[in-house]
Amino acid sequence: MIPDRTTFESAYAGQAPWDIGRPQQAFLDVADQITGSILDASCGTGENALLFAIRGHKVTGIDFLEEPITRARSKATERGLLATFFVMDALALKDLLEVFDNVIDSGLFHVFSDEDRKLYVERLASVLRPGGRLFLLCFSDEKPGTQGPRRVSQKELHDAFAEAWKVESLEPSRYEVRPDLKDVTFSEGGAKAWFAVVRWAA
Repeated sequence: MIPDRTTFESAYAGQAPWDIGRPQQAFLDVADQITGSILDASCGTGENALLFAIRGHKVTGIDFLEEPITRARSKATERGLLATFFVMDALALKDLLEVFDNVIDSGLFHVFSDEDRKLYVERLASVLRPGGRLFLLCFSDEKPGTQGPRRVSQKELHDAFAEAWKVESLEPSRYEVRPDLKDVTFSEGGAKAWFAVVRWAA
């Protein structure tokens, strides 16, 4: 299922299932590998972005909805952290007029249709320096059932980044959700996911 804007607006009317109040463990695990400036292409309420702000990175976070951006800005202020957050659709990244050493994507790639996925990859190239890297966490096709977002296979990831990119690593991971969800049941530790590190090789 390809979610629409209303799906996300409804989720952020309360606390979204993926808004776990801390960074995703997958990004904590690779934090030491990431150097330089960072764009969070799907920042939500900012936990992953603020992880890197704490570590002294220049961080920009975008989301296509106002509500999560407002919450992200509030968190940055409350924690005394320097980070830039603003409303922008990731499919419009070519309008950003800024380039970064890294992009992080926590749960964005898997929401796109095939057509938008191609466009997204093109837009990512416009905001990464040559040799820059994308750190991507998405739902895995090894997660049974249909609950939650669209599943992504290893082949789909390799195919998406076949031109002018190099997949440096692709490992099984977990996408954590709130433990108090009543109507969503994922395996312990979170839904099965892929964590990919992809370098812009142009």
